[in-house]
Amino acid sequence: MGASRNMEVSEFCLEGRFINFVIKDGYKLKGLLLGTHEGECYIKLAKHLRASFDLRLPAGTWLQVVGYKEYDIKKDKVTLKAERVMAARSEMAIVQTIAAPQEPPSIDNVKVKPAKAKATILVCQKSDCMKRGGKGVCQALEAALSDRGLEDQVTIKGTGCMKNCKAGPNLVMPDKTRHSRIQAEQVPALMDKHFGDKSLSAESEKLREAAIYNGKFYGN
Repeated sequence: MGASRNMEVSEFCLEGRFINFVIKDGYKLKGLLLGTHEGECYIKLAKHLRASFDLRLPAGTWLQVVGYKEYDIKKDKVTLKAERVMAARSEMAIVQTIAAPQEPPSIDNVKVKPAKAKATILVCQKSDCMKRGGKGVCQALEAALSDRGLEDQVTIKGTGCMKNCKAGPNLVMPDKTRHSRIQAEQVPALMDKHFGDKSLSAESEKLREAAIYNGKFYGN
């Protein structure tokens, strides 16, 4: 590939153990940490990967990452950017979906079923919505999901402009209901309205697990 006078660009292919995701502002997926035989390295994810990555990927999963390595000669800095992320051959049987492939991976002609998709809350990330309290809304949504034990069932995803800037912040719930002028203090009531049953179910399961742990399992 071509490169500017101060930048050298080449392809790379790395294999290693997945350590963790790198999240910015508490909700924006930026990249991942990979443990290789040369040590721990940070790899940025291309935009198409950030939007489709399954955040439930377990730590320790063996991955193969393919992309471009940029070396800034002036700053003496190397940046790795992933274009494809795959389960290494030895673990393809246990990793169901990583970067939303169009077809499920095939092993000896037996297809692996993709993991069940999470419900998704869409939140506008454009400047008008952010200025009107969008960042606080995202943080309140994360807190509300955590309080209700819904982190494994519901995810928050930033989007481009929803074409309703003057009525921001704007968000769309999993059932496609659009809400405008939402503020952080309104989020708990909104979550109860849309996830009341799921929240109660998750809380009941937590109490049940605690009872089992304490040797006080009373059954259904």
